[in-house]
Amino acid sequence: MALTGMQIYKNLPKTNCKDCGLPTCMAFAMQVAAKQRALSDCPHISEEASESLAEASAPPMKLIKIGIGENSYEIGQETVMFRHEEKFHRRTGIAVRIPSSLSDEEATALVEKINKSAWVRVGDTIKVSFSAVEVDGVDDPGKRAKLVAENSKVPVILIGRDAGKMKSAAETIKHKNPLLYRAESSNIDTMAELSASTKLPLAVGGSNLEELADLTNKAREKGAENLILSFKTDNLGDTLRSLTIARRAALRQRFREFGYPAMTEITAEPLEEETVLGAIYAAKYSAIVLINGSEPWEILPILTTIQDVYTNPQVPNTVEAKLYEIGNVAENSPVMFTTNFSLTYFSVAGEVERSKVPAYICVVDTEGLGVLNAYAGDKISAEKVVKTLQEQKVVEKVKHRKLIIPGLLPIFRAEIEDTSEWEEVIIGPENAREIPAFLQKMAKQ
Repeated sequence: MALTGMQIYKNLPKTNCKDCGLPTCMAFAMQVAAKQRALSDCPHISEEASESLAEASAPPMKLIKIGIGENSYEIGQETVMFRHEEKFHRRTGIAVRIPSSLSDEEATALVEKINKSAWVRVGDTIKVSFSAVEVDGVDDPGKRAKLVAENSKVPVILIGRDAGKMKSAAETIKHKNPLLYRAESSNIDTMAELSASTKLPLAVGGSNLEELADLTNKAREKGAENLILSFKTDNLGDTLRSLTIARRAALRQRFREFGYPAMTEITAEPLEEETVLGAIYAAKYSAIVLINGSEPWEILPILTTIQDVYTNPQVPNTVEAKLYEIGNVAENSPVMFTTNFSLTYFSVAGEVERSKVPAYICVVDTEGLGVLNAYAGDKISAEKVVKTLQEQKVVEKVKHRKLIIPGLLPIFRAEIEDTSEWEEVIIGPENAREIPAFLQKMAKQ
């Protein structure tokens, strides 16, 4: 039976020392009860209390850390099957394969490409999370592993089946805490022993769920503690079923053999299929997706899916309601307004920036709703827009009295002109993509 927050709290030191990162022992107890923190995160809990509570309070899915310091990546410790139940806590990481067939120069160039595979979308940086280097097919696995680890700005995954070569690579860069990929029935003993001796996380894969459960047990018996469930993706339906069953078994039945995050390895032709599969598996419980392609057109759709799925559905995705300056604004720069829904604001701001026409954007607080939803929900009105413009003192920034309003709200035009100092209200585009041409035309006039 799951423990309540109060049952856990009674066994804590009750000093509110904050060493766990939370303000009070009660807050920590509630996090442990919700399976969002491990009991071991309290550095001062007594051995007696730890032993009595450990099994019942342990998160159903273990937290695994790959890499070190600021460039580390954490996966696991998820608590729900479905996003709407609460939220998903740790984003899926994309790993790009570095083939053993590449020369050292080519491998270095690919690592640099991975380092640069980062983009800003709606104010959030999305990027490739791992450099996955193959070591089986190289003459000196330690050298190749060191080359990648020293140049990579993201954590490293070592790919290999040969225990001897994996050991050489792992011993060389174990201080970087790479992931060992992967242990199977043919090498489970040696790979588990390597993981145990180096304290490195290990991916374990089986031909079916029954074999996978047996292999995770064997790995734990050999001393490997930080495990990841590995799935091949030869068949989309079978892989999705396996990912779902393993997740449900861990969260609902607390089946300890599957109490670890999962990863998938995708090998598909053409590369467009890799993109589709990567997005599917990211949405359906894969904590790491290993792909071959490294081009932005392939990676960006997967990263966009990840960003959308791992946004907290219970918290409005908003930006601060204030006056934003895009470019080198001046007293003659255009003025427009939009809502504080992040996707709306960043879409508008991005297109304004693309137009090369400096402009002011007045952001109105609509409680995180887009233009039409805000209007339908009575979260925006001409009166509210006028009041926001006054509070942000926009008229003090410009000499003109022209205001551009969203093309979806033409009904606001007359009321704003009648009730404010904005003498000319211009109806702008209905879609953000039309903003550059609109602003450039205004600038010429």
